[in-house]
Amino acid sequence: MIWQEKYSCFRDFVMKRCDKDQAVAIKEGWTGRVYEDFDIGDIYPHVLGRTVLAADNVWFTLLTQNTNPIHFDAAYAAKTPFGRPLVDSTFTLALVTGQSVSDISQNAMANLGWDEVRLPNPVFEGDTIYSRSEVLEKRESKSRPAVGIVVFRTTGFNQEGTVVIEFKRTVMVYKRGQVPKVETARLKG
Repeated sequence: MIWQEKYSCFRDFVMKRCDKDQAVAIKEGWTGRVYEDFDIGDIYPHVLGRTVLAADNVWFTLLTQNTNPIHFDAAYAAKTPFGRPLVDSTFTLALVTGQSVSDISQNAMANLGWDEVRLPNPVFEGDTIYSRSEVLEKRESKSRPAVGIVVFRTTGFNQEGTVVIEFKRTVMVYKRGQVPKVETARLKG
């Protein structure tokens, strides 16, 4: 019931029916970095890890029409040198890219490319993947004054610290004050 009292007081404060001392503050959430926030050499350890499930692997493999049975046929995969299904490498690329968004591309205008993708070790169902990104280069855009271009090296690794993917990613990132603004819905009350 305390949350109801605080919400009620906040609503009343907004409507000028409650003392300022009783109201709760609404804090803006994380909105991501902009071009000016990146410096060459910065390293961003991405906070979320993700355990890969068998369902993730099978669904992603079939969704992308990858017909190699090493990803979804356990009997077949058991006869390969790996002895079990491999996680689809494009799932690993998508997962590690996704892990990096809140740190490096929340305010991207566009991804310009992934280069030098390397998969030095396999990912298996049940592995937990973590990642980090390093700023390699940055420059002003020659054609779009509202953005800059940043190149990152992102590394994904499993629960044992073994690198499973590395790639360079080039991102067009909005500059400070240029990120498109959208008014969010407000509670009626």
